[in-house]
Amino acid sequence: MRYISTRGQAPALGFGDAMLTGLARDGGLYVPETVPQFTPDEIAAMAGLSYEDLAFKVMQPFVSETFTDAELRGAITRAYAGFGHDARAPLKQLAPNHFLLELFHGPTLAFKDFAMQVIGQLFQIELEKRGQKVTIVGATSGDTGSAAIEAFRGLDNVDVFILFPYGRVSEVQRRQMTTPVEDNVHALALEGDFDDCQAKLKDMFNHFEFRDEVGLAGVNSINFARVLAQIVYFFAAAVALGAPHRKVSFSVPTGNFGDIFAGFLAKEMGLPIDRLVIATNQNDILDRCIKQGAYSKHGVKPSMSPSMDIEVSSNFERALFWAYGRDGAAIDALMTELKQAGSFSVSDNAMGALLAHYDSGSISEERTLEVIAQTLAQTGELLCPHSAIGVGVGNDALARDRATPMITLATAHPAKFPDAVEKASGIRPPLPPRMEDLFDREERVTRVPNDLDALEALIKERRRT
Repeated sequence: MRYISTRGQAPALGFGDAMLTGLARDGGLYVPETVPQFTPDEIAAMAGLSYEDLAFKVMQPFVSETFTDAELRGAITRAYAGFGHDARAPLKQLAPNHFLLELFHGPTLAFKDFAMQVIGQLFQIELEKRGQKVTIVGATSGDTGSAAIEAFRGLDNVDVFILFPYGRVSEVQRRQMTTPVEDNVHALALEGDFDDCQAKLKDMFNHFEFRDEVGLAGVNSINFARVLAQIVYFFAAAVALGAPHRKVSFSVPTGNFGDIFAGFLAKEMGLPIDRLVIATNQNDILDRCIKQGAYSKHGVKPSMSPSMDIEVSSNFERALFWAYGRDGAAIDALMTELKQAGSFSVSDNAMGALLAHYDSGSISEERTLEVIAQTLAQTGELLCPHSAIGVGVGNDALARDRATPMITLATAHPAKFPDAVEKASGIRPPLPPRMEDLFDREERVTRVPNDLDALEALIKERRRT
């Protein structure tokens, strides 16, 4: 299995190199040259497997040339050992044909743990084989940062620097990033929004002298290994509801598009997914693009669902790569236009390809609060605001097609966003017992300017040699 860049100008790599590299040197994102296929019989045989066994079956074809079966099984076992639910990703029914996939039982209470815990294990195996050290720099709108820190904290061969937008993450999210005591972990509060954090991260990757000097590696969803591990729970949920014998649809709270793109790849692998529904908050650039055919930045507005306060949705580039018939030159031109003009139009043929798979919807702050309150009253389930957006948009999609089961991804525990949840429901959700002292822990954080030179100097100064 080889991995190629969405912009067509970087060399193809094996999985290990693509994982450690993160962003391709032409600025593109790595995708598999071919997508492994499962037959209906093979999908049917997945019924009843443990989550770990299913993860092995789904991931193994993508990584077999880099990791032995024993290495991959061991990494998966260790990755999910600390999850708080034996099913790992349990399904709950909300209403007739509407189900909630709970993805918040990992160590940082968010769906990012499913991928990041695996990546931490795979990085460690590969770096030990190579006798190599890396500097991981990540940008986060809230959850990726804490998941990355949890996965890599204390490792001898990895330094971790996480950029998050100052004042634009929840207090729980911030404290999860700023309270670890290990000296290989650094939380950096950047003056700006998430798109500024992500832009600085990409600038570092495109500054090849710095990139090579510090051994830069990335674990944002630009890293294909993140997307790969997320494919698994689409299979788990669909098979639990009868796949391959009936189709299902998914409503996915969407910011950087990595999670929903994992669903697209699951469909490409043979999983009978009908619709992939992009659920956005008031920062609705993806919804507008799907409905209007133009990707146009209007500015980010802070919301109660901060992990979705994004306009430059990195993984949408991967979706466009497929929609444009895997034409790297076309994608390079679109991304250049976005950087220079702040917008681009999607061709008619590419829009047709996107609409063959994706629907979209957005809901307001007010309706998000209403969905939290209504879902609690009707089902007893307390949702975080991101999950509520998924449920609200999923309900709208289900109203258009009552026959196909809708699975909404619950991306975070409500305790990560207690202010919004309390405002909607009157209930302030408590943290799980293992995290109940979070607000008593001392914070370590550095406030940094939105300046590439200053960031690179700080990273070079603090990384361990």
